[in-house]
Amino acid sequence: MALSISSLTSSFSSLSFSSQISQKPNSLFLTRSKSLSVSHVTKTPVLVVATTTLSPVGLETADLKKYVKSRLPGGFAAQSLIGTGRRKCAIARVVIQEGTGKFIINYRDAKEYLQGNPLWLQYIKVPLVTLGYESNYDVFVKAHGGGLSGQAQAISLGIARALLKVSEDHRTPLRKEGLLTRDARVVERKKVGLKKARKAPQFSKR
Repeated sequence: MALSISSLTSSFSSLSFSSQISQKPNSLFLTRSKSLSVSHVTKTPVLVVATTTLSPVGLETADLKKYVKSRLPGGFAAQSLIGTGRRKCAIARVVIQEGTGKFIINYRDAKEYLQGNPLWLQYIKVPLVTLGYESNYDVFVKAHGGGLSGQAQAISLGIARALLKVSEDHRTPLRKEGLLTRDARVVERKKVGLKKARKAPQFSKR
């Protein structure tokens, strides 16, 4: 009997020891899950703050928009020295005012808007250079439709038409340079059975 009682007590002690071991991992697992959840909560606001700090371009356009509205009270339609130019699908409404030679297109600097292209920048300056007014007037433009090349040529026609409202004497030099002629050329439409307006598919005898 003594042997059986000692064996029973040893088995009970082993059972209590195993239950203590089985309880420890559960407590460890719970503490790890809590720490992970806390770390996720603390990291998410940092990402949000980093995305909201980047906005350098919007400030310049907002400042130019305020500047144009201060120079043109009532908007483009309320101005007297205004001219409308068209080229291909582009339409440009141009207002000129006495100033120092600034060019603002769609609330952006002309050099930035026309991507620094020297040919397009030359188009918009030709009417003022022809009359010697390149540093006497500020030009404000609203342009839409077409591409930048068409918009630049539409702006040139709009400036020339606005300069006629300054003085009718400007008509002769502007007409001599061909700046008052509306270029009516547009892209020819594609035809049925052809690849483009006039290009036909390759002919094959066999």
